[in-house]
Amino acid sequence: MGIVIAIDAGTTGVRSFAVDESGQPLGFSYREFEQHFPRPGWVEHDADEIWDAVIATLSELVESNDQPVAAIGITDQRETVVVWDKRTGRPLHHAIVWQDRRTASRCEALTAEGRLDMVRSRTGLVLDPYFSGTKLEWVLTEGGVEADSNLAFGTVDSWLVWNLTGGAHLTDTSNASRTMLFDIHKLAWDPELCEMLGVPMSCLPEVRPSSGRFGVTTADIPTGAGIPVSGIAGDQQAALFGQACFSPGQAKNTYGTGSFVLMNVGETCPPAVDGLLTTVAWTIGADAPQTSYAYEGAIFVTGAAIQWLRDGLGIIDHASETGPLAESVPDTGGVVFVPALAGLGSPHWDARARGLLIGLTRGTGRAEIVRATVESMAYQSRDVVDSMSSGSGTAVADLRVDGGASVMNMMLQFQADQIGVPVIRSTVQETTAMGSAYLAGLAEGVWASTAELSNLWKADRTFIPSADRGPADALHADWSRAVERSLNWHLGD
Repeated sequence: MGIVIAIDAGTTGVRSFAVDESGQPLGFSYREFEQHFPRPGWVEHDADEIWDAVIATLSELVESNDQPVAAIGITDQRETVVVWDKRTGRPLHHAIVWQDRRTASRCEALTAEGRLDMVRSRTGLVLDPYFSGTKLEWVLTEGGVEADSNLAFGTVDSWLVWNLTGGAHLTDTSNASRTMLFDIHKLAWDPELCEMLGVPMSCLPEVRPSSGRFGVTTADIPTGAGIPVSGIAGDQQAALFGQACFSPGQAKNTYGTGSFVLMNVGETCPPAVDGLLTTVAWTIGADAPQTSYAYEGAIFVTGAAIQWLRDGLGIIDHASETGPLAESVPDTGGVVFVPALAGLGSPHWDARARGLLIGLTRGTGRAEIVRATVESMAYQSRDVVDSMSSGSGTAVADLRVDGGASVMNMMLQFQADQIGVPVIRSTVQETTAMGSAYLAGLAEGVWASTAELSNLWKADRTFIPSADRGPADALHADWSRAVERSLNWHLGD
């Protein structure tokens, strides 16, 4: 059959990843792209730079693998808004990134108008600038982009499909469910939500199942012409799929730029739970599509805080220093870091929260600050898992983890102690890319079923929580006090 290539278009870079029929990684290529911060709280990308990174990584990957390509899958940073001209294929504005907070006041105004219940019931989301809808509204009202028949909107997956296939304007159900414009019960764009935000439905992509053919590549793509593009999922749903969490109650956490805890809740869309999102996990099957749903806790800043330690504060030179530095001290010396650098997501949903470093003394050094940053990842994840278990009535039996920070044994042990259940690191860390590869391969017959994919998943190491909950609960109580001080800090626009 050949290999499957996954294009993982993340928040800070693009990774193209090859997988063989046995589910074994064959190599990858990676390129970072520039982050633009035009104003405090604003985050933008150049969509052309994202596409250039895709071409560069595909070229390297194809050169290093001489096997035929059976399919291409795409996974992407969700909620990020890309707008382009259908005639020229050129972007009309910088992409507005999921981390961007410029529409916080608009979300508050919509809440004051009583729109939250409608948004929550139809989309499973909350009124927060995290999601695409108010970003797109801003582009059309403040960004100088005209809402005419030539306008195309998409999340990053749509932008890549357009370029890979020479003009197919498509997305999948998982990405559509993150826009705040999509009814997750009807699995269709919602006219009333579009009208509320002034979004013409003509600019929206066609929505298709996550596993199925979206088109084929054109001749100028490094893979060559005619390669099926057959799997798409938002990065966190792709990671849930890549972790083989195919049964209700199975959960995963991805430690990336942010961290995202998802729990499979089955094929019936569940009721809303305070502090959590309800989202489409994936849709599989062409003839009789089956949609699975998930509860999600979205944490905005985890790995991005390590990037901030490196690029903003300069107290580390490389991200790889983080684990050894954190382990070099027995504790933080009472220091707590709340990384609300882009507000707080689940379970607080406070766009006006701001970062807080508290408990500093003359004895505080960079190791304590780095450890506090690492511990903040586990505290935020515990807050989400606690909300997920209490709100859904279903306990998380264990947590499958992946992403860059999951290489830190100290952090995963701390995480297990905080949530009180085993934390399992998968053998393959790139589960986000793996999930999109699985979705594409399923569509093209590389793999026959999710049962076959379950057999390919392997655990690398399991971290067992301490039987004594006292120390972990005491540390979490200090964390909760610090979070309270960070909330509703930024009172301006």
